[in-house]
Amino acid sequence: MKRLVIVGGGYGGLKILQDLLEGGLPKDVHITMVDRNPYHSLKTEFYAIAAGTKADKEVRIDFPEHDQVDYVFGEVMEIDVQNQKIVVREHAEPVPYDDLVIGLGCEDNYHGVQGAPEYTQSVQTFKKARTAGFEVGNLHAHGKVAVVGAGLSGIEVASEIRESRPDLNIRLLDRGETVLRPFDPKIQEYVEDWFKRNDVEVIHHANVEYVERDGVCNNGICFMNDVTIWTAGVRPNHLVRALPFKKDQQEKVIINDYYQVPEQPNVYVVGDCASSDYSPSGQLAGQQGEHIAAILLALYNGNEPDKPKEIKLKGSLGSLGKSDGFGNMMQKPVTGLLPRLAKSGVLWLHRRH
Repeated sequence: MKRLVIVGGGYGGLKILQDLLEGGLPKDVHITMVDRNPYHSLKTEFYAIAAGTKADKEVRIDFPEHDQVDYVFGEVMEIDVQNQKIVVREHAEPVPYDDLVIGLGCEDNYHGVQGAPEYTQSVQTFKKARTAGFEVGNLHAHGKVAVVGAGLSGIEVASEIRESRPDLNIRLLDRGETVLRPFDPKIQEYVEDWFKRNDVEVIHHANVEYVERDGVCNNGICFMNDVTIWTAGVRPNHLVRALPFKKDQQEKVIINDYYQVPEQPNVYVVGDCASSDYSPSGQLAGQQGEHIAAILLALYNGNEPDKPKEIKLKGSLGSLGKSDGFGNMMQKPVTGLLPRLAKSGVLWLHRRH
């Protein structure tokens, strides 16, 4: 019996599992999925959990049931690549593997800012997004919220909180000259204007020096704050950073053309933990997962796998509340209701599949 273990049931891990089950997985292969939660989480919607505009059940999807698949739910404590086993806190025995897929995703990068890990909220996990939503929802009238980081996550968190709580005072701290630096200037201007019209203060050239329980200090100026949400960058999961594999400058595992770790070809890496020319996204992880599943199916059926095709991303979509949005569609910048509807459609398709 061949034992495949998939660590992480995110966009990449779930896609691998689905494609293996639908692609004719040989009967002598058994799959174990390891995840901290007993469901797949729609991470791109965690901002709505933090704002209190969606219920938990709206961003959960049950894992598929199959007689060749079992699940281990709990916190992964160690990836022991030397002895080929996974140690899970809530599981008595380590989980052994012959082939391993690592898809543990990312975690916040605090860039050494004092107080940030202790005193800021996060949207990087379901549990942390829930906690952020609890803190925001319990604020008294005219409470103060600071969102650190003006990338896609920061924009969606700030705009969703504004729509959820019109009474709150919201600041968005942006390190650069404009929000959403990777996006087209048309989109940047549109989003900046949305924040002006909706009374969200955007502070450019921000340099957060330290964070306290009830305040944020930026460029020598400290202001009182009730809730601070950190969206200023991510890094691969700490367990992946600790692995004895070669990493790139972003601490991601360097892989070959077949998503294998060159030092141990029976280990595959997908998503935010894998070195790539592309920015992390659910779309990227899904395409990588599709490629890895095709490689594994070929190997399990005794065939030579084809070299994966080039990644072709379809663009990025972001939301500004429930009826406004932005994104790159067909290689063109688009703003307004259309990209918001498109994002909802992508989410619907993912849930349906």
